[in-house]
Amino acid sequence: MTSTSQQIRFFRSRIPAFACQPGCHDCCGPVTTSSEEMSRLPVKSAAEHAAALEALSCPHLGEHGCEVYAERPLICRLFGTTPRLACPNGCRPETMVDPEIEAGIYRFFHENRQVLV
Repeated sequence: MTSTSQQIRFFRSRIPAFACQPGCHDCCGPVTTSSEEMSRLPVKSAAEHAAALEALSCPHLGEHGCEVYAERPLICRLFGTTPRLACPNGCRPETMVDPEIEAGIYRFFHENRQVLV
């Protein structure tokens, strides 16, 4: 396992989970992710990426929500767990992400090449 994979696993385990509002996909817009995380996602065609970008959406957002939920990138996991990325509907975990973990995740973003999902 690479150092990057270990970091991703560490951060994933520290981001609290919570229930979203059913049918809401307000945070499923265009996002960037590390190359390592992108390699875990199914490959989408250029046309699928273009259509998603035009709709200000994610190419992995399907009719019933996120099609890659178990492998969703760190940025997607952060939505709603920190005041910087608050849910527009007020959903949140009982305990927000630890500020030191959040800072570590942002350092990870800065230190690792990011690509458009």
